[in-house]
Amino acid sequence: MDPKSFLHSAVLLLVAAAFAVALFRRFGLGSILGLLVAGVLIGPHTPGPSVTSNVDDLRHFTELGVVLLLFVIGLEMHPRRLWEMRRTLFGLGSLQILITGVLLTLYFRWFVPDWPVAVLFGLSMALSSTALVMQSLYEKGEIVTRHGQTAFAILLMQDLAVVPMIALLPIIADSGPLPSDLPLREQLTTVGVTLFCVLAGGRWVVPKALDLLARQYNREAFFLVVMAAVLLAAWAMETAGMSMALGAFLMGMMLSGSRYSVQIQASVEPHKGLLMSLFFVAVGMSVDVGILAAQPFIFALHVLALLLIKLGVVYALCRLFDSDKRTSVRVAFMLAQAGEFGFVLFGAAKALQVVDDGVFAMAVAVISLSMLLAPLMARLGAHAATRKTDPQDGVHDVFQYRPDAGDSGDEAPRVVIAGYGRVGHTIGAVLSSHGIAYVAFESDPVLVARWRNDGYPVFYGDICDPHLIDAARVERAQLVVLTIDDQRAAITATQLIRARSPDIAIVARARDLATCDALFRAGASKAFPEAVEASLRLAAETLEGLGIPQTEAEHVVSDARGADYAMVRSQFELVHGAGNESGAGNRTDRSDGQPSR
Repeated sequence: MDPKSFLHSAVLLLVAAAFAVALFRRFGLGSILGLLVAGVLIGPHTPGPSVTSNVDDLRHFTELGVVLLLFVIGLEMHPRRLWEMRRTLFGLGSLQILITGVLLTLYFRWFVPDWPVAVLFGLSMALSSTALVMQSLYEKGEIVTRHGQTAFAILLMQDLAVVPMIALLPIIADSGPLPSDLPLREQLTTVGVTLFCVLAGGRWVVPKALDLLARQYNREAFFLVVMAAVLLAAWAMETAGMSMALGAFLMGMMLSGSRYSVQIQASVEPHKGLLMSLFFVAVGMSVDVGILAAQPFIFALHVLALLLIKLGVVYALCRLFDSDKRTSVRVAFMLAQAGEFGFVLFGAAKALQVVDDGVFAMAVAVISLSMLLAPLMARLGAHAATRKTDPQDGVHDVFQYRPDAGDSGDEAPRVVIAGYGRVGHTIGAVLSSHGIAYVAFESDPVLVARWRNDGYPVFYGDICDPHLIDAARVERAQLVVLTIDDQRAAITATQLIRARSPDIAIVARARDLATCDALFRAGASKAFPEAVEASLRLAAETLEGLGIPQTEAEHVVSDARGADYAMVRSQFELVHGAGNESGAGNRTDRSDGQPSR
């Protein structure tokens, strides 16, 4: 490829995507719809500049974003939670695929030449877009809601259904991803061995490798091992005839109980976001405007039938499985579109000459347009759900499980402790004794291993990493306690946390008054100079040893703390001269404008 041509395409794609996202979010339409529209405008099927004519290749590459998305979701989904969803997963999910597939097959039989092709249409379009729905839920923080968990269970079952759907291709075309002459027993053995390898690798092999690299403080290799594990799991599942996204999800789920889970998510998150954005642009580029113009009525009829059938089936099944009306409406509108797996299935069917070019182009266009409408459908569903008012609706709208909860229970942590050495552990012990949920981060893997073995909610992570702050959802806590020894790191962490959460309380440990002042300027709510505090404690004990009553000694220490340690500062300046203590006599108050202690 010509480097100049590549650079031109990259610039065009990024500029169009950035402009569309900014514009659509400005009008409250969401970033996903903006990316889809940007793809339509710069695709090969519309007038004007085009990024590439090889849309399939671009979409296949950007499907890595879907893989990383499911991996991140797996990191937040413990196996225990998946087992609790088994009724929705296998019951509701299976019925949705079967009933929707049958109805869509009967509909498309009127427009395609034979039953096998109609079955192909029905089953492939019974699946919804995991990428669109999960990205939308993830952005809005709705994965833990009842409608989010129901939609997730159905989507996960759809990913599992990829296996038998791919197995149908050899029946239709006497060929497939696995050799057609491979006995069923050997196919099942291949699937079983692959599943075992992925689960075992995520449970034992990958954590051991990450532990070794964390002890060496090798962050670059840490990230590369994570990416290699995800892609290896995705490749293995695809080779066995299953979904790449399913392999990534299983790898993430196995690593969800690891002490490195939050740092893993922080490492993957920025790359996932970029690839997901490119994926939605590639989907938009797949919309063939020419087909829409040539057969507008048939095209519109197919899209309308697809949306109405899926709306009706999903809503009815959700009600059958005891979901309230609001949840059922939201899930139905979320899952009304077709999914990206349809591109894969119809591409394979075209290569096997099951469908001709005209049928393939129509199928891809229907899938693409339904995905283009998905963000609008989700907004319409959210609006319609507000009109559904059962007395019990919304009472249990959110599951007790939280992906950001500490290990001590299902309650979301109220306190985040950065640094879990002697000071951090003391604070954690006091919080636990009062029943206050917390989560702690420590960059020393040896300490993390020791405390986690003792049952404490401690995770490996560098609080100075902005991606970790986002992945840990620090903004949801009421209070952040910084106990780390590295004072520069404490100041940096304070600035990062304050920039993301202007209202959160930040309590920091400082070595001396100079660091204390710097922490206040960085945005700390309170900072305590441990050297000064230790000296004041010794001074109080000295006074008591000299016979001064305890209350009077404590009063003297309290006066020394007052007015921002004014007594200590003045004595320091008399000995060392003004200005030697950085910030003394000319310090900035706390960011909230209140006098500091």
